[in-house]
Amino acid sequence: MSEGVEWALHSCVNLAWSGPDRAVSAARLAAWHDLPAAYLNKQLQALARAGILTSSPGPRGGFRLARPLAAVSLMDVVAAVEGPEEAFRCAEIRRQGPGAGEPAAEGADAADCAIAHAMTRAELAWRKALAAQDLDEIRQQAERQAPEAPQRLRAWLAAQ
Repeated sequence: MSEGVEWALHSCVNLAWSGPDRAVSAARLAAWHDLPAAYLNKQLQALARAGILTSSPGPRGGFRLARPLAAVSLMDVVAAVEGPEEAFRCAEIRRQGPGAGEPAAEGADAADCAIAHAMTRAELAWRKALAAQDLDEIRQQAERQAPEAPQRLRAWLAAQ
């Protein structure tokens, strides 16, 4: 998973903390964590295409949440940034080299690769876990860990 997922998740929480009436530019969001603005902007645009954020152009433009954090799962953000493809892609290397063509055990489906099967089960569990947790839960946990963070962000944004 790319670091863009982490950046996108933090940006969503930061946009919630900034308030619903404030559009925040990619450059400002990037500056808060000392990230490259152009790369963060790509992640934010992906979130906008997925309907998680809205963007408005112009000098007072920027990004806002398109829906409440409680309506955005971690999986929504991962899929927006990484795409819908599965993380594990079986290349069928078992069909190459000297071991290629080994007959399957009687009654076994020759198309079932034990490794691909295991990885598919693990990915399904991972996706279900991400889909079960929303960004509002993350915001709440972040605020318990750093209660001053929302106010610090708002004050920093207002000072610019």
